[in-house]
Amino acid sequence: MRVRTWHLGDDRQSLVLASRNNRLPEVVYWGPPVGGSSIDEIAAAARYDVTGGMQDEIAPLSLSPEASMTFQGQTGLTARNLDGEVIAPAFLFSHEEKQQNTLKLVYQDNGLGLSLTLDLELTPHTSLFKLRTRLDSREDISVDWLAAPVLPAPDHTDEMIEFSGRWCSEFLTRRLPFAPGARVRDNRTGRTDHAHFPGLIVCSKSASNTTGEAYAFHYGWSGGHKMVVEELADGRRHVQFGHASGTMEKGKSFETATLYATYSARGFNGAAVRFQRHVRDHLVAETRQTRPVHYNCWEAVYFDHDVDELKSIASLAADLGAERFVLDDGWFGHRDDDTTSLGDWVIDPRKFPDGLTPLIDHVKSLGLEFGIWFEPEMINKDSDLFRAHPDWLLGALDQTPGRQQFALDMSRNDVRDYLYDHIAAILETNDIGYIKWDHNRVLPVADAGQAEGVYALIDRLRRVFTAVEIESCASGGARIDFGILERTQRVWLSDSNDALERQRIQHDAALFLPASVTGSHVGPRKCHTSGRIFDIRFRAWTAAQRHMGFEMDPRELTGEEVDVLKEVTRWWKDNRDWMMQADILRLDSADPAVTAEQHLAEDGERFVAFAAQMRTSDQILPRPLRLTGLDASATYRVSLANRNDAPRLSRGEPLLKSRDIDVSGQYLMSHGVVLPWRFPDTIWVLEGHKL
Repeated sequence: MRVRTWHLGDDRQSLVLASRNNRLPEVVYWGPPVGGSSIDEIAAAARYDVTGGMQDEIAPLSLSPEASMTFQGQTGLTARNLDGEVIAPAFLFSHEEKQQNTLKLVYQDNGLGLSLTLDLELTPHTSLFKLRTRLDSREDISVDWLAAPVLPAPDHTDEMIEFSGRWCSEFLTRRLPFAPGARVRDNRTGRTDHAHFPGLIVCSKSASNTTGEAYAFHYGWSGGHKMVVEELADGRRHVQFGHASGTMEKGKSFETATLYATYSARGFNGAAVRFQRHVRDHLVAETRQTRPVHYNCWEAVYFDHDVDELKSIASLAADLGAERFVLDDGWFGHRDDDTTSLGDWVIDPRKFPDGLTPLIDHVKSLGLEFGIWFEPEMINKDSDLFRAHPDWLLGALDQTPGRQQFALDMSRNDVRDYLYDHIAAILETNDIGYIKWDHNRVLPVADAGQAEGVYALIDRLRRVFTAVEIESCASGGARIDFGILERTQRVWLSDSNDALERQRIQHDAALFLPASVTGSHVGPRKCHTSGRIFDIRFRAWTAAQRHMGFEMDPRELTGEEVDVLKEVTRWWKDNRDWMMQADILRLDSADPAVTAEQHLAEDGERFVAFAAQMRTSDQILPRPLRLTGLDASATYRVSLANRNDAPRLSRGEPLLKSRDIDVSGQYLMSHGVVLPWRFPDTIWVLEGHKL
């Protein structure tokens, strides 16, 4: 029996593949570095036994499990010829291309005229596996399902953490036990979606933010996707990601997006830091630039645009510390509400009789950058564009609208040319440095060509307007993934500016996203999406945990609120350059009422921890907050940045209320910091410097 083996690894993880008799390879080991162990011996030692009630040979759980090998679970490829007959290839080894951190394996079924290419790469600095599958056919075929290279969920894992959510409540986590059968998430909304972030963590029951083993996955694709987590009848488990079923056009060539995967021996944080660093340092290199304090006028004026009022708001925002002013929805066509004008990307002469120039000149005179809102992929039937081109609509003309609007067919070159010309005309004739790119409805048709068309349009704009930053927004966080982040610089995490809800969303999104790309704004006193009222301190410090901005009407602020907001904004500006490059480490709070995280500088010399009191604690004494990732032998000077926020009911004398403390990293990680008592919906901000 001919056995081939391959190894991709570094000082953090190893992936070992084995192929028998020239068939597709399977993962025989994924975990901590294998060191000097023989790869061939590992492959031989990993073989399972066969007993009663089984086939004579165990079907390989390969990188693309095959029906032709009697694999009885979800296969990696489901395809038919144009006569509707099922295709069941038996791929055999053709050739390989191996370099230090990359491996390309090509397998063929010459009888069916099919070629399967498996690309694997281990990123050298961030230790993420990047995996892609490509299928080429001699004849046109129809593909219902093509999985990125399939990875096992190792036998010692017990649970999975998946992601769901809704509008204004993204990144909800669900921790589920494994069970026989398949857990399938088939997202056919045509976008990443609030309810279907394409991520997964497989772990042991004992795994936490800071301890235990975890295997984390993310499918970097902005269209519909499908996830399969399956436990076979024999007990083996595997994870598959690919495009949503049935979204690929008939043809001769098919390819998945990139599946990112990593193993961590240091809990969820070990994986999270790799994802954060990859986004920050490799996908979105522009985040090394200083991030400006953002002001968006949406919740101040909505569609009611008046140049003089907008100038006044911009002046007040600048006084608070804003460095970018964003004109949101309502500046184009006859856009007085959401029923009209999407697609008519020309400046509304009723609202802006002299164009945008007077407003932009005023904003620039304040020292602010000017940004603007677009929703290029959408159209209203009450628009000049629809009246001229009803055939550009995606889906049926009589379909149900979403948010009073419809989608354009982004797979069409003429649609993309129209959008490019109109967006480019606005950018060429106005001094604009930023676009908020929105997407406010699910699609009537889940089609891979839609996401590919969006990518093509953004890429074309980026090639010409290199200095313009783009934020991905989709009713908040419905299009957040590494595919869109390859071509944008910021994501709008949620339409909710409710600080309490934001604490949870930000905390869970940090499993994949760094602070530098995550927009977080100080909202109005009474949140427009929840009706809840929060103190300005809680709202401001919540926004200061990410890329900070404002999205309230500054004319409504009290004098005290202005003072607090200025103070927190100054603090953020003083710390942003190192914080935007820091690792976000989620803390294992001993009090379930407290959500806490620690931003650790790249050089490890400083940190800031945020501890939010999300509700009333069950016990009356605050439990010490244990930190993580510090030098155990070093001494740290620790202080409360907002010690003056202690309420009157905090009557004792915890040392941090009166002065800084100098303690070892070991103490901070083992015992933790004793914080003052506080009310719900408040936050402590803890700063530390290595001495």
